[in-house]
Amino acid sequence: MKVGTDAVLLGAWVSVLPAKRMLDVGCGSGVIALMLAQRTQAHVHIDAIDISADDCQVANQNVADSPWATKIRVQHIALQEFKAAPYDLIVSNPPYFSNSFKPPTSKRMQARHTETLSHNDLLTHSSRLLSPAGKLSVILPEPEGQQFIMHAQRTGWYCNRMCYFKTRADKPAERLMVELSFQKETLYPEELILYQNKHDWSDAYLNLTRDFYLKT
Repeated sequence: MKVGTDAVLLGAWVSVLPAKRMLDVGCGSGVIALMLAQRTQAHVHIDAIDISADDCQVANQNVADSPWATKIRVQHIALQEFKAAPYDLIVSNPPYFSNSFKPPTSKRMQARHTETLSHNDLLTHSSRLLSPAGKLSVILPEPEGQQFIMHAQRTGWYCNRMCYFKTRADKPAERLMVELSFQKETLYPEELILYQNKHDWSDAYLNLTRDFYLKT
């Protein structure tokens, strides 16, 4: 899978402190796991899982070629079958379409449609794998993100952090980044705008992502 804006946004925005054990669900090419590795100290351990064997092969190669090969372990396995010691942080750029036309390839369907990882499964198994003080962070299209939050709140989660992402100030929000936990905290919604004019990225977007782009 190609590196997309969603993965870059989540990898840069997610709170990584004080987490020492992290899990990337649906890792694709491994970009989020690599960004987490870049942002954290050497003792942090990151597991990255995906149901696509091809994507895991690519992710393993990307990890091996990176400076953080000792911090990341990639596994070809579904979240529903995955077992491990509790994590401090789980991140996911999950499938989000549930009632739409399917893409032409099974690989695209796995990545974008919830047949293989429903939002209920993501919440249920994240609850199983997180420590009591752990956090789950996801990025979704704005309508699906709101639905995700409502479903999470009905099952014992609290939304403690959220960010509306817009391409331009006069456009509606296209993405919603969400941080959930089992402990209630004061929520201060954030907003991030991609372009400050017709062509130039905004200062806020540059400040968030500059460490991960070759040219900024």
